[in-house]
Amino acid sequence: METTVHSITSVGPDTVAVELATPAGFDASPGQFVKLLFEIDGETVGRFYTISSSVITERFELTIGFDPEAGGAVTERLQALDEGAPLTFEGPFGNSTYEGASEVLILAGGPGVGPAVAIAEVALAGGADVGVVYQTADPAHRDRLDALAEAGAAVWIDAAPLSEGIATVSPSPGTAQVFVFGFADLVAEATAVDMIDPSTAKIENFG
Repeated sequence: METTVHSITSVGPDTVAVELATPAGFDASPGQFVKLLFEIDGETVGRFYTISSSVITERFELTIGFDPEAGGAVTERLQALDEGAPLTFEGPFGNSTYEGASEVLILAGGPGVGPAVAIAEVALAGGADVGVVYQTADPAHRDRLDALAEAGAAVWIDAAPLSEGIATVSPSPGTAQVFVFGFADLVAEATAVDMIDPSTAKIENFG
């Protein structure tokens, strides 16, 4: 599919929200992901990014984090994007979407905060009890997290172990639909927590 960049906004340290025009026929839900495609040195290179907008109408959002020390051709291409720039993508993929659970617990780290806040917004609007555990010392999407807390979600933001956050926002996590969005170390920590069942949790491992 072909799209164009509508806007690029800094939402935290080394993190941007990229809004893209929604092509005709694109049907997706928050928590699913797309594959952006780039032509680099004569080869097509793809990278996966999870949708972080709670509502998808004429635009949809991706939250993208950058490692300032890692570099790389795709990172350089993304950082050089301007409003109106054309992009090609495939998708959506994945099934980490909200499907009406009455209790939701969302664990996130890194750019996983993007889909985490989107799922939380959708679940809260659907009447669910929502807990968000965001493991970080430098939060992104702070405005959306604050809005979630004001609307009644239990939000924990800290660099401490996930188990501390889970105990704070969800005293009985075994009864909630669990979502996990983050890199491999966070996923491993999350799935090692008592009362979280990896077989029923919806997990997106960013590698």
